Amino acid sequence: MFYPTGAMSKRDSIYLVKCLIGAAICCGLSFYFPQYPLYWAVISVVLVISPNRSNQFAFNYMKANLLGAVTGLGLFFLNLPDLVTILLGVTIVIFLGIVLKMMNSMRMALTGFVIVAIQGQQTRHWYIALERVSCVVSGCLIAVLITMLFNLRIKKRDSGRKPG
Repeated sequence: MFYPTGAMSKRDSIYLVKCLIGAAICCGLSFYFPQYPLYWAVISVVLVISPNRSNQFAFNYMKANLLGAVTGLGLFFLNLPDLVTILLGVTIVIFLGIVLKMMNSMRMALTGFVIVAIQGQQTRHWYIALERVSCVVSGCLIAVLITMLFNLRIKKRDSGRKPG
C-alpha cells in the first residue's frame, strides 16, 4: 500500500488502532465499573503500547509502570507530606530502576509512581492508592494483551505469505 510523504504509514495506522482499542476497552470497563477511576488505566494503555511490534517493549514498560505504582502505594502508608513523598518516590524509583537495569523505561516507572502518589486535594485514603494501582495494572495488562494479539496476527499473516 502506498502512503505519500507526511501521511500515516501502515505502522502508524496499526499503532493508532491499538491505542484506540485499548482506550475503548478501558472506557467500556468504566461503564461496568463506574466506581473505579479507569481513566488511569487509559494512561497506562497508551504509554505501554508502542508503535513497534515488540512484545518485549510492552513487557518492559509494564514492569516499569508496576515498579512505580507499587512504590507509590508503599510510600502512601508512610503518611509523609506530599513534597517529601514525591522526592523520596522519585529517588526510590530511579534507584530501583538502576539496580534492576530498567533505565530505558524510567519515565514509565515515574509515571506509574505519580499516578498513585498524587492525590491532590482529596482526603487521603489507602483505598484510593490501591484503586489507582489496580487501574495501572489493568491498563498495563490490556496494553500487553493488545500488543501480543496484534503481533500474533501479523506473524500469522506474514507466515502465510509465500516468498518470492
